[in-house]
Amino acid sequence: MQKRVMVEPDNAELSIRRQCELIGLPRSSYYRPEAMENEENLVLMRLMDEEYTRHPFFGSRTMVYYLSRLGHKVNRKHVQRLMRLMGLVSIAPRKRTSIPAKGHTVYPYLLRGFEIERPDHVWCSDITYIRLTHGFVYLTAVMDWYSRYVLSWEISVTMDDGFCVSALERALRRHGCPDIFNTDQGCQYTGGAFTDVLKSHKIRISMDGKGRAMDNIMIERLWRSVKYEEVYIKDYETVEDLTNALRTYFEFYNTERPHASLGGRTPAEVYNQISLLRKTA
Repeated sequence: MQKRVMVEPDNAELSIRRQCELIGLPRSSYYRPEAMENEENLVLMRLMDEEYTRHPFFGSRTMVYYLSRLGHKVNRKHVQRLMRLMGLVSIAPRKRTSIPAKGHTVYPYLLRGFEIERPDHVWCSDITYIRLTHGFVYLTAVMDWYSRYVLSWEISVTMDDGFCVSALERALRRHGCPDIFNTDQGCQYTGGAFTDVLKSHKIRISMDGKGRAMDNIMIERLWRSVKYEEVYIKDYETVEDLTNALRTYFEFYNTERPHASLGGRTPAEVYNQISLLRKTA
């Protein structure tokens, strides 16, 4: 607890991530006060999160209709703000694609027609919104595409790139390097903090095409599993409660939950068995 007090979130010279490194505190252990939204907005965000998980092609206009049918009087501007806050973007093609953040680079999608044949051939990552009883956080994960094995994960109260970089670096330390790393075109992944780590390890960078729901489909399926099997059936009072629950869930997902697409095996069985064979060959 004393280390947490030593972190200065408003320090103009040192980022929170750097301060945590200097005092030996894992970045994932530090959380600024949770983003505050009134209870009405939290209810709307809960409903929108569940509906978006079911129908990721819903945009703000359709979401307004959906909420109105449930008796919530909201306008599109209000819904658009909440969707931006939650990181929800309709997968339906739009007339004008979004412009990358200044100084960020968007890389081509490398997986179209590409046969992924083994663990560590392709890794992927994404961010999703996770509700708490009186607030919300964001969850990121790094997954091995071939085996569905969750290599690392981290939560944050903001959508800055620090927790994404931290999850990536942890996965690299624990599991080595993939040939290709795939993400969407979010600013957390197009910025130099993230891509420089990949380039320093000579990992090829792949990014989804705009409005292409199938480009990062494996981690989208992971989010559905996490939410339907864990998040939507529980209420978390604190970030610590959520962290403990996710730690238990991801252990279950990796080591106990069989996947039909893996022939009834678990992600850990596929990832560890084939990785071991490659290392001893």
